Amino acid sequence: MAEHADHTAPVTTHPAYPVGLRLAGRRVVVLGGGQVAQRRLPALIAAGADITLVSPSATPSVEAMAEAGEITWIKRRYEDGDLADAWYALVATTDPASNAAASAEAERTRTWCVRSDDAESATAWTPATGRSEGVTVAVLTGHDPRRSATVRDAIVEGLRDGSIAAPQHRARTPFVALVGGGPGDPDLITVRGRRLLAEADVVIADRLGPRDLLDELPPHVEVIDAAKIPYGRFMAQEAINNALIEHAKAGRSVVRLKGGDPFVFGRGMEEAQALAVEGIACTVVPGISSSISVPGAAGIPVTHRGVAHEFTVVSGHVAPDDPRSLVDWASLAKLTGTLVILMGVDKIGKIAEALVAHGKNPETPLALIQEGTTASQRRVDATLATVAETVKAQEVRPPAVIVIGDVVAEGPGRLLA
Repeated sequence: MAEHADHTAPVTTHPAYPVGLRLAGRRVVVLGGGQVAQRRLPALIAAGADITLVSPSATPSVEAMAEAGEITWIKRRYEDGDLADAWYALVATTDPASNAAASAEAERTRTWCVRSDDAESATAWTPATGRSEGVTVAVLTGHDPRRSATVRDAIVEGLRDGSIAAPQHRARTPFVALVGGGPGDPDLITVRGRRLLAEADVVIADRLGPRDLLDELPPHVEVIDAAKIPYGRFMAQEAINNALIEHAKAGRSVVRLKGGDPFVFGRGMEEAQALAVEGIACTVVPGISSSISVPGAAGIPVTHRGVAHEFTVVSGHVAPDDPRSLVDWASLAKLTGTLVILMGVDKIGKIAEALVAHGKNPETPLALIQEGTTASQRRVDATLATVAETVKAQEVRPPAVIVIGDVVAEGPGRLLA
């Protein structure tokens, strides 16, 4: 900011000089508690700023920040002197006169000031900002904030999915990550999961993981099919554990890519325990569970007001009459909510018989969603009484999520199927 500002010259004559403000422990004043403050405050809080909000009112979210002690809220309108000792100010009230007065105070006190109503009268602009694993991307395009956001999003997404090559020049610490890949659609993996995939040296992938993501990996990445582990004559899970341990001890970055969530019938805890025995730490990256996402993709809510107040997720990989079964089918039959069964296509006939035998209405609606969230998704409807024959007639094959309960009969679900 020039010592003697020429207020007759347009601010946009020269481009803005980009700089990163280090605001931790430093006073920041925000004027106005509306939507602009609600959007900007989380980043200021994350920066560690000592924030004072001056506003007679605030949105519920901003008020919650004050109640949590994240900001100090002075409940009144702006007064001259409010910016004293501030390093940075955000002026976002609905009163143009107050905004102009605060902007003038910022000019006098040499406080960097952003104005939401008049960028030309501000001494600073807020860039479109995004972050990806320690990298902050800030984009300024003058008077085109939508373009700024679009450019920002493209860069951040590229960094996250590895399409923008930005190798680290400092030594990178190898890692082991158990990553939930979601229900199948590659776009439904978490941002963190996708980033770790882009950084991996070795990926041990499940058959039900998002396979399309493997094609995006750089050529040097070793991809191991978890269904065909060539690591000796062990049980499959033991072979997977051994592969994780071997590559981790060799100093490689390893991602165990699973379908759904690692801890929802994914045996992720067994892998974490095997690594812990060897003194190897791992990161668990939760994934979107198919138990919720696949019904949703087929238009079925697992809960619905006035219809279902709870849902239960059950593994159907063993039949109810199998001595290995740990499921209390008699209790499940008495529940009034939604029952979601994973890995149960070939056992659904016996499961339906058990539920009916324990009192469940045989006319209870049921839906089977095969290959949910993928291009091959299809939904087949039945009832407990008809599901066994329906599965055979319609040739339903795994992977499929089975939803049992009145939510299946809701109109929007049928329209979206």
